[in-house]
Amino acid sequence: MSGVVQPGYAPPTGPDQPAAPRRRRWLLVVVVAWAVLLAALTWLSVHDDPPTVREQRSLDQAGPVVDRAVGELVAAGGSTAVMFPPQVDRGCRVTPFTDGARLLRHVDVFVAEGAERELLERVADRLPGGWRAGVRASADGPLLRADAGEFVAVEGTAEENGRVRLTADTGCRPYGTGYREQPPGAPGTEGEALAGALRALGGPTAPAVERVTAPCPGGAATAHSVRAVAGPAPQSPAAALRALAGGAPLLDTPQAYAYRAGAATVVADLTGDPPVLTASTGCPA
Repeated sequence: MSGVVQPGYAPPTGPDQPAAPRRRRWLLVVVVAWAVLLAALTWLSVHDDPPTVREQRSLDQAGPVVDRAVGELVAAGGSTAVMFPPQVDRGCRVTPFTDGARLLRHVDVFVAEGAERELLERVADRLPGGWRAGVRASADGPLLRADAGEFVAVEGTAEENGRVRLTADTGCRPYGTGYREQPPGAPGTEGEALAGALRALGGPTAPAVERVTAPCPGGAATAHSVRAVAGPAPQSPAAALRALAGGAPLLDTPQAYAYRAGAATVVADLTGDPPVLTASTGCPA
């Protein structure tokens, strides 16, 4: 058979021959354009569409919901409930293209050892019916779950003997303009109560004080907590505070000592050294 190629004849392309460079370039252009379109649609959806999921409600929109939830938790937790400063964690990812942030607020409630589940059940019963609050058993002990609305989750756990932690959590969502704390309103007698407890425990004359607030249910009142680290007491903290309690403490356990001081409640967290003192004017149950 002759190996001469006839004029005008084009040999067929073999199966192992690579695709034409032009075709590869067009394929790359299509892939890049599709990725850019997806990113643009995601950005427009987050910023312009009416919110339908948590990831579309920004932190500034969720902040007031969390604050109201904390007020409900304080009212449900009772007299030994103390609030902690809000915590904003940035760096989470709402989508592969959008950074986000998470807001958490904590309320600790001190009880007698062994009464943690009873407290969680009482809190669940006192929370609004629409929250669908309930307590179930988990591998780590009793667990309270509730839904405060606007995709704000509420959880309650027994952190250690005699301490229950209640948390309102936004989950990761767009930062927006950020979390803004509510105006504190007029302070009550908690400042004076804290100062008296600090003196009894030999605390500093000008301590660093954290003030935390939350609106009470119905909005007619505001809960206040002021916290400071005490100094080393000349005797046991409970013994030093006993005179201020008038012989009738609300709680006297190895973990905490609590008593009434006028309209305020003072709680000494004895799990650290030195102890942490919190004076609060809470919400009516």
